[in-house]
Amino acid sequence: MSAFKPLVFSGVQPTGNLHLGNYLGAIRKFVALQADNDCIYCVVDLHAITAQLVHDDMRGQIRSIAAAFIAAGIDPKKHIVFNQSAVPQHAELAWIFNCVARIGWMERMTQFKDKAGGKNAEQVSLGLLAYPSLMAADILVYRATHVPVGDDQKQHLELTRDIAQKFNIDFGSHIRKAGTGVDIVVGEEPVHAYFPMVEPLIGGPAPRVMSLRDGTKKMSKSDASDLSRINLTDDADTISKKIRKAKTDPDALPGEVEGLKGRPEAENLVGIYAALSDKSKAEILAEFGGQQFSVFKPALINLAVNVLSPITDEMRRLMDDTSHIDAILRDGGERARARAEKTMKEVRDIIGFVQ
Repeated sequence: MSAFKPLVFSGVQPTGNLHLGNYLGAIRKFVALQADNDCIYCVVDLHAITAQLVHDDMRGQIRSIAAAFIAAGIDPKKHIVFNQSAVPQHAELAWIFNCVARIGWMERMTQFKDKAGGKNAEQVSLGLLAYPSLMAADILVYRATHVPVGDDQKQHLELTRDIAQKFNIDFGSHIRKAGTGVDIVVGEEPVHAYFPMVEPLIGGPAPRVMSLRDGTKKMSKSDASDLSRINLTDDADTISKKIRKAKTDPDALPGEVEGLKGRPEAENLVGIYAALSDKSKAEILAEFGGQQFSVFKPALINLAVNVLSPITDEMRRLMDDTSHIDAILRDGGERARARAEKTMKEVRDIIGFVQ
């Protein structure tokens, strides 16, 4: 192999209703990327039990995410859509990566520190601490080269690169002997690598969608107020109500992006409009600069309803009879397992396990 074959991987957790932030920050990117890339998209159900072990309707949540993928435009025949637990090689590689990674690396992860809460660190699951090893395995079990991520996942992707680099260096002679590596350069250092240095795909006018009730907080499934987010299952009336009630400030919209500084709610709504319309914030402000929110919000409502309603309708149709979704997940799982097992056979050979 002279180079790593380009491959895009990403996943979404089946926890709570998908919302506008998930769509703009992830699923919409997934759809766009499939035009020019080989893509694998996963419902990461193993991750869903790291913070909360028992779920009332895990199967329903998994199917809902898969339905959102399909309704948004992902083609499960040209690409792969599956649920993570259907491919046991994810967990197998994650264990190996647990032995590659260092505890200090895991403890420095911002999300772990936020969720463990310092004094409560001894009470959280080991899975929450080891979460980034499983995320690295999700990506690298397919030797994926690119991952579309939001700003909050950049640190985990950097850790994935650290794990890949340490594995490549520790097993360098084994990789060369196995004949399955690729000559790459990391920084200025030549490395004969089995795993690629994964690159993040971050971009778009709204890479991070904020709460409709507080522009300084990320839009979240776990927010106590349903008014803080637009769910992909919301009907047109509910979308309209939430945008009308969205927090703003008394000033008119500025004519330039610089004028959004210090106005988080205004910046959030402009960013949402820009992302939904595939335009830049500058283009939106050129159109609405000087206008009050009483003018801007109705325009945003019309745009959001036009973009989201077809997706919502198709999700509902798919969830009314889940046999089609289940068939897609089974087919995707079989195809994903075949790819993942090829990697694991080579990894076992590199490590020296008897097969």
